[in-house]
Amino acid sequence: MWLPIPPEEIDGLPDTLEYAHWDGGEDFPTDPARCAFYCVPYMKPPQVCTRPLPAMTNLRVVQTLTAGIDHIKPALADLAPGVRLCNARGVHDASTAELALTLILASLRGVPDFVRGQDAEEWRSGFRPALADKSVLIVGYGAIGSAIEDRLVPFECERVARVARSPRTTERGPVHPIDELPRLLPEADVVVLVTPLTEATRGLAGTEFLSRMKDGALLVNVSRGGVVDTKALLTELESGRLRAALDVTDPEPLPVGHPLWHAPGVLISPHVGGPTSAFLPRAKRLLRNQLHRYARGESLAHLVATTG
Repeated sequence: MWLPIPPEEIDGLPDTLEYAHWDGGEDFPTDPARCAFYCVPYMKPPQVCTRPLPAMTNLRVVQTLTAGIDHIKPALADLAPGVRLCNARGVHDASTAELALTLILASLRGVPDFVRGQDAEEWRSGFRPALADKSVLIVGYGAIGSAIEDRLVPFECERVARVARSPRTTERGPVHPIDELPRLLPEADVVVLVTPLTEATRGLAGTEFLSRMKDGALLVNVSRGGVVDTKALLTELESGRLRAALDVTDPEPLPVGHPLWHAPGVLISPHVGGPTSAFLPRAKRLLRNQLHRYARGESLAHLVATTG
C-alpha cells in the first residue's frame, strides 16, 4: 500500500497490510510492481502522480485525495483491466464550502478594495451589496455543493437553486438537470461552479452561459479552471457587466502578465479550496476506512471508474 501520508501517522490502519510512504519523491520506496493500492500524492503535478503507474503491474486500486480525478484518469487507459479508481468525496467539503462563502462575501462586500485601501492608508467606505436577499445558483450539486448550501442558510438568501447532471429531490428542494441552466441563469445574483471537469463540462461557462447571467451577477468558480472559458469571461469582466471570484483558472497557475490578473471586478485565490487544517484528519479517516474495506475484501467507497 503506497500512501502519501506516513502510515505511522494514521491510527488504526489494518495490520494485515504492508505499507510504504511515497509523496512524489524521486526515489520509489519499494518496487512499484508490488504495489496493489496506490494513494496519489496530494497537490503534486500530474506527471509526478502518474510516474509510477506504468510499473505498477499488480495494481488493484488508485485512490486520490482530491474530489476531482481529471489529473489522474487519462493515465489509467494503459493499466490492466479491473483497476478501481476512487476519489476523496467528503474530504474537501468543509474547506471548499468555506472558501466559496469567503469568495462570495469578500467580492460582494468589497474586501479586496478595503485591503488595497489599508495598504495605501486610505479610508475607502461606501455602500456595498449584501448576500442577504440574493438568489444563488449552485451548478454541480454534489457533496461540496450541498455543503455550500449548508453554509448559505444563515445568510438569508432569497433563493438557492441547485443544478446537477441528473434531476432529483432533496430535503431542501429540487435539483434541476443541467439542461435547465438557460432558464435558471438569468434569475441568479450569484452563480457558484462546483462541477467536476469532464468533457461535458469543459468550457461550460462560455459565451452563451455568461451572456444569460444577469447584469452585475457574480460568478464563483471553486471547481476547475477549465469549466470556464477564460476568453469569454474576460470579455464580460472588461465590459463591467459581470464580476468573478475564482479559486481556479485556465491556465493554472495563472502566468505573470495574464490579463485576468488585473481584469476589473475579479478576485483570484490560488487554488486553495482544499489545503487547510481540515484536510489531514479527513484524509486520514478516508484512507483508514478504505484500507479496512480493502483488507476485508469489501466494496470500496467513492468508486468513480474501473479500467477495462
